Amino acid sequence: MSMADYYHAIAALAFFIFSALVTTAEAQPMPWQLCNTNSGNYTVNSKYKANIEYLATSLPQYAASSPSLFASGSSGTSPDVIYALALCRGDTNASSCATCVAAAIQSAEQLCPLNKGVTMYDNPCILRFSDKGFPISHPYNKGMYIAWSFDNVTAAESPAFEAATAKLVNATVEYAAADPIRRFGTGVEAFDQSYPKIYSLAQCTPDMTADECRSCLRDIIGRFTATYFAGKHGGRVVGVRCNFRYETYPFFYGSPLLQLPGPLGPAPAPASTATGGEGTRVQKRTVLAIAVPTVSVAVVLTAIVAWFSLWRTRLAAKALQPIRTVSTGPDDEIQSIGSLLLDLSTLRLATDDFSEHKRLGEGGFGVVYKGDLPQGQEIAVKRLAQTSRQGIEELKTELLLVAKLNHKNLVRLVGVCLEENEKILAYEYMPNRSLDTILFDAAKAKELGWEQRFNIILGIARGLQYLHEDSQLKIVHRDLKASNVLLDSAYNPKISDFGLAKIFGRDQSQVVTHRIAGTYGYMSPEYAMRGQYSIKSDVYSFGVLVLEIVTGRRNFGSNDSEKDGDLINLTWEHWIRDKTIDLIDPSLSNPCPIDKVLKCIHIGLLCVQQKPTDRPLMSAVNFMLSSSTVCLPSLSRPSIWFQETGASSNDNSELNPTASITFGTAKKVSQNDVSITVLEPR
Repeated sequence: MSMADYYHAIAALAFFIFSALVTTAEAQPMPWQLCNTNSGNYTVNSKYKANIEYLATSLPQYAASSPSLFASGSSGTSPDVIYALALCRGDTNASSCATCVAAAIQSAEQLCPLNKGVTMYDNPCILRFSDKGFPISHPYNKGMYIAWSFDNVTAAESPAFEAATAKLVNATVEYAAADPIRRFGTGVEAFDQSYPKIYSLAQCTPDMTADECRSCLRDIIGRFTATYFAGKHGGRVVGVRCNFRYETYPFFYGSPLLQLPGPLGPAPAPASTATGGEGTRVQKRTVLAIAVPTVSVAVVLTAIVAWFSLWRTRLAAKALQPIRTVSTGPDDEIQSIGSLLLDLSTLRLATDDFSEHKRLGEGGFGVVYKGDLPQGQEIAVKRLAQTSRQGIEELKTELLLVAKLNHKNLVRLVGVCLEENEKILAYEYMPNRSLDTILFDAAKAKELGWEQRFNIILGIARGLQYLHEDSQLKIVHRDLKASNVLLDSAYNPKISDFGLAKIFGRDQSQVVTHRIAGTYGYMSPEYAMRGQYSIKSDVYSFGVLVLEIVTGRRNFGSNDSEKDGDLINLTWEHWIRDKTIDLIDPSLSNPCPIDKVLKCIHIGLLCVQQKPTDRPLMSAVNFMLSSSTVCLPSLSRPSIWFQETGASSNDNSELNPTASITFGTAKKVSQNDVSITVLEPR
């Protein structure tokens, strides 16, 4: 690489990192999927598969280009015809809509392989395709997800809160039904000046009439609110045809479309009759849509010009100085990454031009290859897919953190390449790959004796303590799971994949976001339900990992196997019945130190307590793991926080689609309505 090329590469990389600081990340998907096994399967080379591929190229753009962010239709002819529907949330934009729908189609093929009928609930989009049509008819949603907050309403605030919530949700339903473009509405109400505001959202597919939308929303709200949401500060029901949500924090983009003055004030008129009418509301949206991007672009361009002017001046003076390895500021960070630049030709040679026989695995971001550098160093080459927006954001985050993290239990980044539109990261190679490839394989699990497993638990705990408490930055990983723990030749663990990591201030305890990212099954309840994450979110993920390592079982939602259930509650039931040793992985053939095993299970359950304040810091976890005399804290029962609902054939007699929505009254639900959800990561 010539000196000019070297400067050019550093400039490109510096701009790439800087753009991570000034651009807004796309909304992260959930996702929740429903695989319709009754639809049957298709084969890899079938016409139905070809129709899905056409769907992947056309549906995202159709939805994004629609004023209503909605698209539905069919492709092909019987018996290979495919029907599809895509709906993006009314507060998102065309770019985010197209990205979400495209990612949902890709995830559908991964999470429900060869399944003809799939429904994906993403944020901010919904996707459904099937070999059978889905006309608008009652019941409107045959498969839904329901979720609620564990933050309970106090006895003192209960009557006023429930009355205010009912009024707000009713008003939002009316607003959404009256919106002729998107059938979408958001609202806010301050029911008490001493308490946070209440926010709500309601949406239907725009091909529904106002009456159909109103009936659909009242159907799902009337069916579930009294049973699941009574006394809760938040809840949601997500269906293909309509969905609603309310919370005590803002979870949607932009300002609410309607505002209620308080519990005693009058509800606003629907969108079609409100002051100014639909035309005024659309005009306001247009002004915001033009003004906000224009101001943002001007600010970003000004910042880029100023920053690059300063950078070029300092680079000219420092070009011949040794590159620093410790980052203390923006300019030092740019200098330190110079040593990480790798030529694309070097990586092509190391991987035999990204040959298939060098392939180690594949994820949502792209493919990982085994590589051998000329000096003999083995590397794992993570090649970002050209279409992976999520992967680009992850790469930016990893580059921002790479110069600031150095611990034996964190995987080390060897280099980065950004030539010819490629985006590639090279890591130190881990011969035993990821923990999940061994732990959950019946034959390979025997390689992990108790000592290796305990050392893996201890190593992960030390790596997390470094991230949370000991490094120069306070970092929340947000995606700790078995597949992100790599093992070297001696089975020493190293935490990897910092694409979703977030930097905290030293005195910062919690962040609230509506962009939920991570892996269900490892995700803490307060993060998945309310968007609240902290270092205690990582502690929860660590607790799940400990239970998986000891039992050799996956927790529900952390894989695609139907045979694995809710490991946390299964462990708790064995714990209170004094039968915990029955859960020890049978592949541990040699006698295990039972007291040590029970202590690890106790710590695992302690880390997955419902309240974040009841979970220990990682420094306390390390002390408990290392000490033979410490007295462990008492435990409370962990909780299940997600359930899946499906329409029952005998439900209709209990529904009144024209009734007003009420909260706080208990209502019995048929047993057919509720079953445990298995949630899968993207």
